[in-house]
Amino acid sequence: MGILGLSKLIADVAPEAIKECELKHLFGRKIAIDASMCLYQFLIAVRSEGAQLTSVDGETTSHLMGTFYRTIRLVENGIKPVYVFDGKPPTLKGGELAKRAERREEAQKQLQAAEEAGNVEDVDKFNRRLVKVTKQHGEEAKQLLTLMGIPFIDAPCEAEAQCAAMVKSGKVYATATEDMDALTFGCNVLLRRLTFSEARKMPIQEIQYDKVLNGLGLTRDEFIDLCIMLGCDYTTSIKGVGPKRAIELIKNHKSLEKILENLDTKKFPVPEDWNYKDARQLFIEPEVKDPEEVDLKWNDPDEEGLVKFLCGDKQFNEDRVRNGAKKLLKARHTGTQGRIDSFFKVLPSTNGTPAKRKAEDKKTAAKKGKTTGGGRGRKPK
Repeated sequence: MGILGLSKLIADVAPEAIKECELKHLFGRKIAIDASMCLYQFLIAVRSEGAQLTSVDGETTSHLMGTFYRTIRLVENGIKPVYVFDGKPPTLKGGELAKRAERREEAQKQLQAAEEAGNVEDVDKFNRRLVKVTKQHGEEAKQLLTLMGIPFIDAPCEAEAQCAAMVKSGKVYATATEDMDALTFGCNVLLRRLTFSEARKMPIQEIQYDKVLNGLGLTRDEFIDLCIMLGCDYTTSIKGVGPKRAIELIKNHKSLEKILENLDTKKFPVPEDWNYKDARQLFIEPEVKDPEEVDLKWNDPDEEGLVKFLCGDKQFNEDRVRNGAKKLLKARHTGTQGRIDSFFKVLPSTNGTPAKRKAEDKKTAAKKGKTTGGGRGRKPK
């Protein structure tokens, strides 16, 4: 689910935090991709005559088709992807998972009704609602990525949290996911639409975390509390409090504790045993692998291994698979100039305020002018 209404709130209140770009503008970047989100998108989108692609024995292959060709496209554009897979869900997510199961059960009933009525449009709609990324989908995707020479990480818990930790450590540039809670975990740069932007002819959205905080006028802790109020995977939200009222309350009271002290609970009933403190702690200190201990290596593809894995029963075209492997190999060994910003590191300032730094710069310039004879080309005597 992510964070309800957060993307619209940022677009309305802090539009400067969002910029649009094309795939080519991410040349030279290492990007952590939320694998489960990615596989879900491919299971929904990669279809033939409205149905998912399957092997000869009826096993779904849409997730492999999407992963194979989209990853090649990323690599051809000079991007170094690393896929991050979900681990065990946190205990607090149990309520959200139960709700999803209920929605799937309802969708199953509606699908049966649509099939009996012969409503093709509704059949397709409810079939998509029943799509679920399984453990088998994930294991097959990992096998494919290994053969392609693309690294992946098994997160101990939430993939978005692991991606955010990788970005904050400088291991990768950005997180690619549609879930806005990557920002709640403190991800510096969030990329949306990365894996389907060209297919849907939509630009990639790049959202800068520091600009989100500045635009909303919030600290990190206030932003986390705002996200909990909007609605997250870990707890229920306060009934009747929408995005506009939520940010107003946070700005006035600064924390959920203070909000609860001043809230008209008759008008805005607070959930019983509201576990917002546990949800907050999950966002502040999520369970992740230490990014410094994660070794990312991009290797040459195994062409014969890819043919053996994808062709035959899975019914991929051998010529296309071999061509894809060659594209990966060429992109990996083509000499490309790195991004110029990768050669520089911004250091924290030690000169105090901007005004003070400006004054120091003027003094330095004045001294330099005296040493060089006022800058007129004369050598010092």
